[in-house]
Amino acid sequence: MSDKPLAARSDRSSIDAFINQVRALPARPDEQGRLIFALDATASREATWDQASDLQSELFGAAQDLGGLSIQLCYYRGFREFKATGFVEKTSQLLGLMNGVRCLGGITQIGRVLRHALQETRAKPVKAVVFIGDCCEESVDELCHAAGELGMLRTPVFMFQEGADPHAQAVFRQVSSLSGGAYAPFDRSSPQLLRELLAAVAVYASGGVKALRDHSDRSSVEVRRLTQQIR
Repeated sequence: MSDKPLAARSDRSSIDAFINQVRALPARPDEQGRLIFALDATASREATWDQASDLQSELFGAAQDLGGLSIQLCYYRGFREFKATGFVEKTSQLLGLMNGVRCLGGITQIGRVLRHALQETRAKPVKAVVFIGDCCEESVDELCHAAGELGMLRTPVFMFQEGADPHAQAVFRQVSSLSGGAYAPFDRSSPQLLRELLAAVAVYASGGVKALRDHSDRSSVEVRRLTQQIR
């Protein structure tokens, strides 16, 4: 036992010890992958919400041969409204939940998405978080802090940005990097790109990094670029 006083130990040593402890957590390949599918449902996203509803089946389809996937829908909209459903295992269930939502004007609540993901993965591991949005109106430092915590818990966040807002791009890139995930832009004129990217995340959530790399070898340049970002 070290005779060095506890209070004198450096913060860095404490952080390193925590990271090493997290890295030593056993893998659970026998468990079905759990994924959080989070969407900005504010007014600016109304057209793309319908598109996301059409494409969500890719999450289930791509994971079917790798042990399946259990997905929770999260969204925010209006005045501080945030909703999270239970985890579902069928395309029809998720589509039914999404079809019952309509977009409402309001500010972003990405922080609530990340804090919710932390709560869920502490209760039972979440393999990945998918977020689709177009802007950010929150404290960058708070978002990055939550993203870093998710990274230490090995829950990567995949940030998909609609449009080209430069501030959102910078924030989304930081969140994805700190969590160990990846960032990719898209626009509503390229649904096939989002379809491929969602399928790639589903493969990762159900089969891990190796499965994603095998999948990306047969996929588009955008999917390979997404794969290269994951640490």
